[in-house]
Amino acid sequence: MTRFALTVEFDGRPFMGWQRQDHGPSVQQAIEDAAFAVTGERTAVHAAGRTDAGVHGAAMRAHLDIEKPITAFRLSEALNARLRPNPVAILACEEVPGDWHARFSCIGRAYEYRIVNRRAPLTWEKGLAWQVAQPLDAAAMHQAAQLLIGRHDFTTFRSAHCQSASPLKSLDVLNVTRSGHRIAVVAEARSFLHHQVRSMVGCLALVGLGRWSIEDMGDALAAADRARLGLNAPPDGLFFMHARYPE
Repeated sequence: MTRFALTVEFDGRPFMGWQRQDHGPSVQQAIEDAAFAVTGERTAVHAAGRTDAGVHGAAMRAHLDIEKPITAFRLSEALNARLRPNPVAILACEEVPGDWHARFSCIGRAYEYRIVNRRAPLTWEKGLAWQVAQPLDAAAMHQAAQLLIGRHDFTTFRSAHCQSASPLKSLDVLNVTRSGHRIAVVAEARSFLHHQVRSMVGCLALVGLGRWSIEDMGDALAAADRARLGLNAPPDGLFFMHARYPE
């Protein structure tokens, strides 16, 4: 039995999310079905994180175990051939020790949320970014974001369906930058609550629109109450960027 680590890129628009679902297609199912077509083995694919319907992956890390003798290069090539026409690609594949786990060995995860701040409608980026037509103050958004850095009770920014044992999380990075009409929100932490990034971005957008003050963001965090959430951003602009592991 050989364990292979995968780096996966995917467009989340056709999928119900990463995790296998009974009511629609998933990225996990697409890769597991491709692996079965290549090896004849039913194997589970474990990922560094889960993504919701419509959320994308730039470099999701995952692993699977294969009994059939095969090199990492051949497995990668064969999986990519079988994954077509699904918008899923194996960017890298390598053998790893049997105790390496894409989820449990991971010590850091990074997401990027992409906003297009313009009045003209989206064309090729439709579904790949959140369009906000009204002007956003990215500097105010970044200032408000810094209030969320550190270890906090993030109940306000947590989905009611979150399965995490605790709402306490340590947020390491939350940066907001603008380049022309594009705004990027980068979040990094060991782990995140369900909908945490989208909920934080939605509230930051309210600050950028002038509907919330920077103090309102701090008050929402301190309330630790989902009812105090101002806005949950849509999934379109969210990308899982990378996972970090011990050297």
